[in-house]
Amino acid sequence: MNPSPAIPRPLPATDSGPLEGWEAEIDRQMGELEPRLIDVRRHLHAHPEPSREERETSAYIASQLAAAGVEPHLCRDGLGVIAETVLGTPAADAPLIALRADLDALRIQDAKSTAYASQRPGLCHACGHDAHATMVLGAALFAAANSGRTIDAVGARLRFVFQPAEETSEGARWLVEQGAVDDVDAILGVHVDPERPLGSVGIRYGTLTANCDEVEIIVEGKGGHSARPHHTLDPIAAAAHVVSALYQFLPRAVDSRSPSVFSVGKIAGGTLPNVIPDRVQILGTLRTLESETRTTLKNRIEEIVHGVKELSRTSMRVRFTTPIDSVENDHRVTAALERASRRVLGDAGVQMIARPSMGGEDFSAYLTRVPGSLLRIGCAPPGFAAPFLHAPEFDIDERALALGSRILLRAALILSAGVREAVIASSVAAPPP
Repeated sequence: MNPSPAIPRPLPATDSGPLEGWEAEIDRQMGELEPRLIDVRRHLHAHPEPSREERETSAYIASQLAAAGVEPHLCRDGLGVIAETVLGTPAADAPLIALRADLDALRIQDAKSTAYASQRPGLCHACGHDAHATMVLGAALFAAANSGRTIDAVGARLRFVFQPAEETSEGARWLVEQGAVDDVDAILGVHVDPERPLGSVGIRYGTLTANCDEVEIIVEGKGGHSARPHHTLDPIAAAAHVVSALYQFLPRAVDSRSPSVFSVGKIAGGTLPNVIPDRVQILGTLRTLESETRTTLKNRIEEIVHGVKELSRTSMRVRFTTPIDSVENDHRVTAALERASRRVLGDAGVQMIARPSMGGEDFSAYLTRVPGSLLRIGCAPPGFAAPFLHAPEFDIDERALALGSRILLRAALILSAGVREAVIASSVAAPPP
């Protein structure tokens, strides 16, 4: 694939008739596929692989696609899969719609006692990427089984993007470099949400997630005996001071009406209780919604670190790594996802997300090239409080799998046909801020 930037074509603007024929087939066949999707998800859940190591997962997805008659393309180093097929009989110049899923697991010990619990110590699909991959694979299996069929005189050209390394914020950029969205006109994604019950989705027009920058601060001093700190330049004392100063002064550096959060997730240094070490590492994240706030806070971090360095007479350096831009859901693509969700779940199942999340998502890397939208799909069993994302007990109500595939397929057909309906008029006319 050519890694040159894609120039999206305008999506069709004309209204089209409803898609009852395709919708009936999608619902019927996805109902038949549901047991297979559950088996796929359980296989992936039992065999997790961390970011940058998803080779077995990629090979498994590729084998499933190949068995369905869809030729898979394994990406560089065997990490990730891209495949294409047509659904129905689309025109040669129909827009190319991409469906994206992520593949990587987290370095968390699975605490579940289910038969499909992780078989790999210290690794767990605690963010639902196994479910995302299964939903997109389900859409691919349906499309492959219905390639060339004429229903409703509508079809779609589809590309399936199975991405590695979302958790390290690298995978989307890698696949963009390998041409994953070349010639693509729109990209759709889905993320499970355990705070929403099964049978519901969250829709957000515009900003969905935050800009995210990882922050590394290295503090180097002079170690020595803990009974004689006057002989040392204590990097632990300096690290404690810099963390306290960042927590205290960063919120006061920007307008309080502009959401931002800085958190430290790791402080590492020293080996013994009676030895002051030479070096301490601090790792954290900075999350913002506005670019001006992002720039201001990064500059302020530099200033605070410099001030503590001078005060403590240690050496300090700051590095900002793996930046992720915010996910900005495209208005029209989001409208297609909303309409598709209403057709699957009914109006009561579609909820507007009032405020952006401060979480990060490297889906944004695709959106620098093509318009797209990311959907939140409920996965909590109705009436039960599900463990949150990244929790060791995380699991989903597996009935969400076929629902996700059904929504993605409908949205792709809507975008391909240029269908717009009055059912989304209120939210489209006045999307949440």
